[in-house]
Amino acid sequence: MTKPLDHDAYIAAAPEHLRVMLVQVRDQLARTLPDAEAVIKYDMPGFQIDGMIIAGYAAFSKQCGLYVDPAAIAAHADEIAASKLKASKTGITFSASRPITGDLVEKLAIGSRRQKGF
Repeated sequence: MTKPLDHDAYIAAAPEHLRVMLVQVRDQLARTLPDAEAVIKYDMPGFQIDGMIIAGYAAFSKQCGLYVDPAAIAAHADEIAASKLKASKTGITFSASRPITGDLVEKLAIGSRRQKGF
């Protein structure tokens, strides 16, 4: 597989059953971080401000991930758990059977932005 050049190419190359969720996450991040630049870094799509990644997302074979600052995840741990999503220090995984809400994406992106000093 060739490296994607932009978010659209990344989503188009993702497993078909995950594409709608990826578009929703991308669009929510773009609305929440309107001054951020859409980039591909580390072979993943993300949004950066002044060269610093605020939020990124990725597709795997059966699920997707949203990657933000660890403090943003910690601040919303109860909501993440109540949504029955799995969280690591820097990411939350979600799938078609357990999608992430736009509201939670927004909260995590805003929290990550604050933690990065923007």
